[in-house]
Amino acid sequence: MTQRFSFELTATDGRARTGVISTPRGEIRTPAFMPVGTAGTVKAMLPENVRATGADILLGNTYHLMLRPTAERVARLGGLHRFMNWDRPILTDSGGFQVMSLADLRKLSEEGVTFRSHIDGSKHHLSPERSMEIQRLLGSDIVMAFDECPALPATEEAVAQSMRLSMRWARRSREAFGDRPGHALFGIMQGGVTRDLREESAAALREIGFEGYAIGGLAVGEGQEAMFGVLDYAPGFLPEDRPRYLMGVGKPDDIVGAVERGVDMMDCVLPSRSGRTGQAWTRRGQVNIKNARHMDDPRPLDETCSCPTCRSYSRAYLHHVFRAQEIIASMLLTWHNLHYYQELMQGLRTAIAAGRLGEFVAAFHAARAEGDIEPL
Repeated sequence: MTQRFSFELTATDGRARTGVISTPRGEIRTPAFMPVGTAGTVKAMLPENVRATGADILLGNTYHLMLRPTAERVARLGGLHRFMNWDRPILTDSGGFQVMSLADLRKLSEEGVTFRSHIDGSKHHLSPERSMEIQRLLGSDIVMAFDECPALPATEEAVAQSMRLSMRWARRSREAFGDRPGHALFGIMQGGVTRDLREESAAALREIGFEGYAIGGLAVGEGQEAMFGVLDYAPGFLPEDRPRYLMGVGKPDDIVGAVERGVDMMDCVLPSRSGRTGQAWTRRGQVNIKNARHMDDPRPLDETCSCPTCRSYSRAYLHHVFRAQEIIASMLLTWHNLHYYQELMQGLRTAIAAGRLGEFVAAFHAARAEGDIEPL
């Protein structure tokens, strides 16, 4: 097994790419979808079951883990991998997005952000240096540079100021990260939906130099058309020989469109959050298991799906346990959703390698256009 971090492209189809990220903790097949384990767990799932869906890597959350149970405690207990019983790669975000969206009484300066916890009101400070320290204590394999996520909508001037602050923080993150063989630091491109700002941000990141590059500041309410508009050019500003990570995306059709435009990695809470709210993602679109139409339906969510939920449980049962507020409902729906997402990623990888992505995407959209199976 490799003792360093590396990325190898194995095939392309148009702008879409497939390859392998190698880390000391295992390989990550790209395009990759990373399930979100916010507080050291993918909600309603055991780690071995997450792995069984096909996930090569999980995402952990710096903001939540620094507040509870604290990075120092996780380090004393052997690091995040041992703590949560996941022995494969982990990517941790920098905490910037959650500080801006969840914390109270934020005070932003050149130095960093001072804020009060959304849990107990305690006061904390995050800077590029502190974010790097927390992620080192957690022991994550891929570390994200600390950045600012401006609230949208915002003026172009405000987005530009925020992006340039994030680029200064990116340099400080690089310096604070130091020399950590086997671990990687990713820089985060910002710039809203303005091409010139995105290009300026990418140039600043390339000058600093990172093991991978993320596209941040999207999937924050701008809509799919605007997001794809940025993705039509933004990945091309980044080095071809490094992974490209689109943060916080997304719905299945978002993922397919991002992969078509050259994105290698994505993460989103959607498959697990949807599972807990009675939503299932299938090749024919979304199924709301709460609906009464499923009450007497003995069929699975998707007859072509090989996940344990579809192999062993009916729509009628899933409807019942969700309505009865049984914990197994969240477990079974989340397992199915994560399986579907990983099956989608495998389909994309296979299609790109075979030079048949166009056919795969056409079949993907055609199946979704059919809609759910007819009620009995």
